[in-house]
Amino acid sequence: MAPAAPSAAARIAVVTGASGGIGAATARQLATAGYRVVLTARRKDRIEALAEEITKAGGSATAYPLDVTDRAAVDEFATAFKTIGVLVNNAGGALGADPVATGDPADWRSMYETNVLGTLNITQALLPKLVASGDGTVVVISSTAGHGTYEGGAGYVAAKHGAHVLAETLRLEIVGEPVRVIEIAPGMVRTDEFALTRFGGDQEKAAKVYEGVAAPLTADDVADTITWAVTRPSHVNVDLMILRPRAQASNTKVHREL
Repeated sequence: MAPAAPSAAARIAVVTGASGGIGAATARQLATAGYRVVLTARRKDRIEALAEEITKAGGSATAYPLDVTDRAAVDEFATAFKTIGVLVNNAGGALGADPVATGDPADWRSMYETNVLGTLNITQALLPKLVASGDGTVVVISSTAGHGTYEGGAGYVAAKHGAHVLAETLRLEIVGEPVRVIEIAPGMVRTDEFALTRFGGDQEKAAKVYEGVAAPLTADDVADTITWAVTRPSHVNVDLMILRPRAQASNTKVHREL
C-alpha cells in the first residue's frame, strides 16, 4: 500500500537530532514522502549539508540549529510555525555502560536531560501547532531499553523508560485531539556514532557491541518504519512498535557468529 500524501495543513515535519543516524535517515525518507522537513540538531554544519542534499534531490528541507535541552531556544524555535504536521523526537543517546554502583551521575543527568526533558521541551512547545494542523503526529523514538533492563545500562534504561512513559501518558491525555502519539523502540541499530559516543570514542569497545552480529538494524531500517507509521491514514495510530534485528531476541540475548 503506497504511503498517503500529507495534506497541505500537515505537510511540515520537524525532526530533532537530524545531524546523523536515524534522524538524518528519517528526514530523507519523510522528504521523499512529500513532507517539508525541518532539521534540528546542535551541529549546524551537518544539518545544513543534509538540507542541501535533500533539496538537490528534489525535496524540501530547512536547517535550524537547536539544542532541545535549551527551553528558551526551543520556545523561540516554535514561534516560527503556525502549524506543523509531524514532530519526530529523535534527539537522545547513551553515555557509558557502568554499573549502578559506579555510574557517573553527570552521564545519567545528561541522558535524562536529552532523552526525556528535551523531548518534553519540544513536544510542549509544538503541541499547539500540531493540534492546529487538524492532523498532527508526535513520534517518540525510544528504545528497547525503555521496555527492559540490562546490566551496565541503567542510566540509559532509566532515560528511555522516561521517554516511553512520556509517550504513553501523552497519548492518554490528548485523546480526542487530532494528534496521534507513536512510539518506535529500536533494538540493536548500527550507526556511525551511537556506540562510539557511548564509549567516549573508544573504537574497540564500540565495535564489540556489534561483533559477530551479521545484520544489525540500520538507520534506514528504522527510518522506513517511522515513515510507514507516520503515513498511515489519520485514524490509524501505531501506539508502539518494537524493532530488532533477527539476531536479537532480547536486550540480553543476541546470536553472534564468532
